[in-house]
Order: sequence, then C-alpha cells, then structure tokens
Amino acid sequence: MRFRSYDALKIFDSVARNLSMTKAADELHQSKGSISYQVGKLEAELGFRLFERAHAKLELTEEGRRLWHVSQTALRQIDREIEDLRGSASGAVTIGALTYFSSRWLSPRLTRFFEANPGISLRIEPISSLDMLKSVRVDMAVLWGIGGWEGHKSELLLSLPAVPTANRAVAEQVRQLGLAEAVRHLPLLGDSSGDAGWRAWHKAAGLPYAPSRSSLTIPDSNSRVQAVLDGQGIALWDDLVAPELTDGTLVRLSDVRVENAGYFVISTDRPMSQGAEAFLDWLRAESDRSDGPV
Repeated sequence: MRFRSYDALKIFDSVARNLSMTKAADELHQSKGSISYQVGKLEAELGFRLFERAHAKLELTEEGRRLWHVSQTALRQIDREIEDLRGSASGAVTIGALTYFSSRWLSPRLTRFFEANPGISLRIEPISSLDMLKSVRVDMAVLWGIGGWEGHKSELLLSLPAVPTANRAVAEQVRQLGLAEAVRHLPLLGDSSGDAGWRAWHKAAGLPYAPSRSSLTIPDSNSRVQAVLDGQGIALWDDLVAPELTDGTLVRLSDVRVENAGYFVISTDRPMSQGAEAFLDWLRAESDRSDGPV
C-alpha cells in the first residue's frame, strides 16, 4: 500500500523537533487538537506509534526516531530543490560556500558587490564538501583545500596557509605531551578536504600520519570553529580566525604550515550567466585587495 499522508510528515516533523503538540500547533498556526488528531491519523496509517508520553512529556519511539531521520532528509531535499528552482527562475546567482568562508570573508565584503552590481541578486548556499555539488544546484562553489579537485575546473581564490590550532586548555595538553605525541592522541578535526589537509601538514612537519581513533567529524565549518573553541580537539585554521587568535581564545600550536592551502573557486558544468561571471570577476578583484578579515 502506497503512503499518501505527505502533509502529515511536516506536522510530524514539527512535533518531533519540539516534542510538544502545543509548540507545534503554535509553529504551524493550527489548534493543538488538530495537531493531535493528525498525528494519531498518521500513526493509524503507518501501523506503529511515533510518540510515547513520559511524565507528561512526549518522546519519540524507536520507530518515530527512524522515520523522523529519513523524513528530515527528504523534506530538506525537497525544500532545497524548490529554492534552487526559484533561484533559477528569478535569475539569482547561487554561490555554494563554506559557512566559515561566508561569514568571515565573504559577508563583510558583499556591500561592495551590490554597490557595483545593483541589478544582480545573490543566493548563498551553505556547502561543506565537493560531494554536495552533486545534489546542490549552484553557479560556482568556494571550498577550502590544497588543490586536486578531480573532475572539476578550479582556481585558487585566496591563499591562506593553515596551522594546527586549539583552545588554551588543549594547547596546554599539547605542551605537556609534545606536539608529535599530541597529534597522535588528541582528536584531529577534519575539514572539507577530508583528511588531505592533515596529511599535508604531517608531511610538512616530517611526522607519520597516525591519528587517534577518537575522532569528531563536523562538516559545517562554522560549527567546527566552535568545536575547537569548546576544546573538542585540534583543527587546521588560517588567518580568518585572527580575532580568536588575537584575544587568546585560540592558540597556534606550531610554526609548520600547510603552505599551499587556501580557498578555491570550483566551477560546475552549469553554463555561467552574466551575473555569475560578474560575481566571479568581483571575487577575483576582492582577493587581490584582500589582507585577511575585514
């Protein structure tokens, strides 16, 4: 029997996120009774319970957790595709970029782009890896790496050497262990290049790449900055974390740098519009005048 209650999945998503019929009702501008009825109807159609009540609180059942996980992915994909289609229809230039790059380098400079190009609309799509270009429709992408974008045309936009960085507490652990031991025992947080960045740093440092089995993968780059600030491990960062380095919340752990690291513009097979070409020309000009964070 085919599933038909797709609208109910959005209601289920809201209740699952809030773990509250009342909050979901407020969010969706419906009555609590209507939300409860539609969740019950969905459970009847599915043939299993989605929620259990525990001490007057809602909790997802195991079946509910599994369904919520897959429905979140599907709903996000649908919403993203709709936004992509809207962007295509409106003629907006869509840029895929790391959240770290967008917030620390791109956003502070965008006023200059709009002043020079008042007729162009931009849409910034957060991406965290080259693989995401298979599912996200963009005119171009900006990713961190050390080159080698197989199957894609790329150009270096901004050269920024990267060094191992940690908060002060982790830096003290590194001092006590010694750097060579620390990078073997403390978690090394990955980045959009996978482990290519860390492999390049180990090679430059003359150390074997033998990271700890304890790992923490955080695809979103801004969230990874926060993880380092919270002491979750060591990450490779560049001069875009200058504010944290200046105030001492982050510490460079070594003078050994990944010299050929930086931010690359990755071209897609999508024909480039005049607006996209104008944005790319502006990016190049901004990178030429760039001296780090604004």
